[in-house]
Amino acid sequence: MLTTKIPYYEPIGKEVEIFQMAAENSLPLLLKGPTGSGKSRFLEFMAHQMGRKLITILCNDETSAVDLVGRFLVKGSDTVWMDGPLTTGVKEGAIVYLDEIAEARPDTLVTIHSLTDHRRTLFIERKNEEVIAHPNFLLVASYNPGYQKGFKELKPSTKQRFLGMDFPYPKPSVEEKIIVGETGISESISKKLVQYANLVRHKPELGLAETVSTRLLVSCAKLIAKGLPSRLAGRTAIILPLTDDDDTVTALQDSFDLIF
Repeated sequence: MLTTKIPYYEPIGKEVEIFQMAAENSLPLLLKGPTGSGKSRFLEFMAHQMGRKLITILCNDETSAVDLVGRFLVKGSDTVWMDGPLTTGVKEGAIVYLDEIAEARPDTLVTIHSLTDHRRTLFIERKNEEVIAHPNFLLVASYNPGYQKGFKELKPSTKQRFLGMDFPYPKPSVEEKIIVGETGISESISKKLVQYANLVRHKPELGLAETVSTRLLVSCAKLIAKGLPSRLAGRTAIILPLTDDDDTVTALQDSFDLIF
């Protein structure tokens, strides 16, 4: 949806220019990167900049083609058709965002194939109807290869229908700027948070399923800005969300306490 407030976003490379070129050429995009690296915020920012409606679909293993395309509903004595979010976006020329596309069932993803090539059409099987995409329609999906590897991989037949954009965690100077811009926290606190994040990110021996994301750092900074003691904020916003293992919690907390 469009908002009057500009979403805060700090570019980390040429992603803005690439997105604009993709949109101009109606080429679908796959945003690849770890959890909390700014993929969704980037998309909110671009939708606002371009004045486009943004429709987000949170994918999971129960997401079906019906959830995307639409269904017939019984209202009183009548049966009426209700468009799904994908159909709505196709007709209205919105940006449709499939968040964590690899979580969706493979049979569901087949639904989008005709939208990601020269046809740019959506076939609604239950109505035996083909919808031609609005010229402004853009399909964007996100994917976390590191997390999904060996668990749920996108098929090459799906991945190769998208342009790919990398969203790694920002370099320290940019990540520090993001935290300050999002929360108004002091530069010294922001620098310490980023220092801690990079320390943890380079310790695979901790065995974390996910590492410290920019999103977690921003949450921690918000708590500190509101007056919560730094070490407690770190435990609450970063450490406990990362792991339930007592030994790992202790190790993470010790490292945090040394920096703060």
